[in-house]
Amino acid sequence: MLIADIARKAKVSPATVSRVINQPHLVASDRLARVQAVMSAVNYKPTPLNRRRGPKSRMAAPKKIAVWFVGARKSSNFNWFQEQLLQVQEANEKQRIDLSVIYTESADELPRALAENQVDGVIIQGMEPSAQVLQRLAGLPHVWFMTRRTLTYPGDYVEPDNALNGRMAADYLHSRGHKVVAVVSTDSAYTAVAWRAEAFGLRAREHGLTVINILGKPKPGVSYLIENSAHEECESLARRLAQTNPRPTGLYLPVDHFCGSFFRALRQAEFKPGRDFEAILGNYNPVIYHNLDHLPPVLDINLSTLVRKVVDHLVWRCENLPANGRIGITVSPTLIPGGANRTPFSA
Repeated sequence: MLIADIARKAKVSPATVSRVINQPHLVASDRLARVQAVMSAVNYKPTPLNRRRGPKSRMAAPKKIAVWFVGARKSSNFNWFQEQLLQVQEANEKQRIDLSVIYTESADELPRALAENQVDGVIIQGMEPSAQVLQRLAGLPHVWFMTRRTLTYPGDYVEPDNALNGRMAADYLHSRGHKVVAVVSTDSAYTAVAWRAEAFGLRAREHGLTVINILGKPKPGVSYLIENSAHEECESLARRLAQTNPRPTGLYLPVDHFCGSFFRALRQAEFKPGRDFEAILGNYNPVIYHNLDHLPPVLDINLSTLVRKVVDHLVWRCENLPANGRIGITVSPTLIPGGANRTPFSA
């Protein structure tokens, strides 16, 4: 059977069938399963690579890259990286990646695959590994990814531009006519919150605004990969907002994992968006955002761009490990206006 026949039965292009045969790691899981099912049904077995006619691929062997979630157990909640990587790979077939995912519950544990250099490089996400573990990683290319590193982290990193996130939120609320604004979040120790809140406060004061912090208690020792906020905590934040004098009308939520519960708490306190408050979110997660009772403006951290940048940089670091200098890469957020165009806020 020809590839074109398999493509027709699987309802994909012949190029996709070819990719399933030669580069299955670049194919989305649903299409991969569909094509493989057709191939199995018709008993199609591709010719071994060394017996195929025509020029052989000159592409380099795939880079073996691990994504290490520190402070987490294996869970489908972390499939987002693989899903984003698939999109990146489909747009750049020349960069071949053999991806594995590793989990450790402790920041003091170095996974065997990394200790024995079974991979070419590693992307670190979650809790920051201990100083002893980082010292043992010195000979393996590694890049910190996303928002939770400390300022003392010694290696390369790729993350959202947290300072710009805070400044853009302050600029937005100022442009909407707010005079009293607040940063609201459940965990003040989360570094993304701390950095974004600091930048927000500085810019808002430059605009002459009154700035109030309504923050939950720090949670030392808790992995920020687990971001479940109790509704009781959000109710407490809503009460503090209601009791603040002067009461803020412009709210900046630097992260979004708690915003559904917080907005419900405000609604129960009879606070109405557009009348009593206007919020802007510092992160865009479509699953969270489109389940809110209203659609506020939001700063999209551009996750797909961040994934592309961290993979590109790790591959570069794998090929340039002796290069001196610590490299930090940030990606600017994009403002999404919200569910509707509204006139400037007026309490």
